[in-house]
Amino acid sequence: MLTIKAPAKINWFLNVLGLRDDGFHEIQSLMQKITLYDVLTFAPSEELVLETDSMIPVEQNLVYKAALLLKNIYCIDKGAFISLKKNIPIGAGLGGGSSDAASALIGLNQLWSLNLSSEDLCKIAETLGSDVPFFLSGALSFVYGRGEKLMPYAMGKTVNLLLVKPPFPVSTAWAYKEIGNLKFKTLASVNCIKRQISGQVSELTKKANKVDNIEFLINLIEKTEFGEITGTVSNDLELVTIKSFPVISEIKDRLVKQGAIFSLMSGSGPTVFGVFQSAENAENASIAFKDYWTTVAQTIIE
Repeated sequence: MLTIKAPAKINWFLNVLGLRDDGFHEIQSLMQKITLYDVLTFAPSEELVLETDSMIPVEQNLVYKAALLLKNIYCIDKGAFISLKKNIPIGAGLGGGSSDAASALIGLNQLWSLNLSSEDLCKIAETLGSDVPFFLSGALSFVYGRGEKLMPYAMGKTVNLLLVKPPFPVSTAWAYKEIGNLKFKTLASVNCIKRQISGQVSELTKKANKVDNIEFLINLIEKTEFGEITGTVSNDLELVTIKSFPVISEIKDRLVKQGAIFSLMSGSGPTVFGVFQSAENAENASIAFKDYWTTVAQTIIE
């Protein structure tokens, strides 16, 4: 039996730049894995079976879709028994489904002895979801395109987080549709907004022009010096998600009142994370959010 832990993620910023010709949105984000995990186990079986405590029907679950896709592409005549234990909330902006799908690809690559490369798995991952390739990479990446293109980075120090999620999910598709209606027209070409110069990004967004490059931002995060970036890096999807769910803004403010150095909504929400100087401080702050799902986590640095 093979067991794999599928980590959640946060977005240190998320810039939605415009609507592409293929219907996806062009984005830029700095994404990092965190110590909140779903757990997948794999065992040989004649049939393809997914057993899970998830509320999502099996046929719609990204783990099952990933397994079926891999099986069909490579004409696998074997099955697999897959058990999925959910700890990452569904529809939370933490990438749980995408991480599960990536872990399914990794696990079945081993179980079925396919010996596929990371590049091979990433090509399959792109068809499952924009965030799935990120979970096949390292702990920290600048992601761009529709989210499937990665530029790995390193961080030398973990950061303590308190995650707070109100009792409702938010659909990623809904959030992007709403921000598209609010802000953008179709782009004639997406190439004009891709910015890569010598392995670093020269500009994150027009909003974030005080941040010269990703290394500088990472250095500030490591030092928990958020004063220099607060108000310059942001999550564009907050524009629409907070408009419909103002409690998210209230959670952000309450996190700061409870001692968070920095707070931001992750992904399409509704989860908000706060950065704290210590895990103990984060635990103490969680007492103020008894009506919500909360967990203390750390960034993964590998």
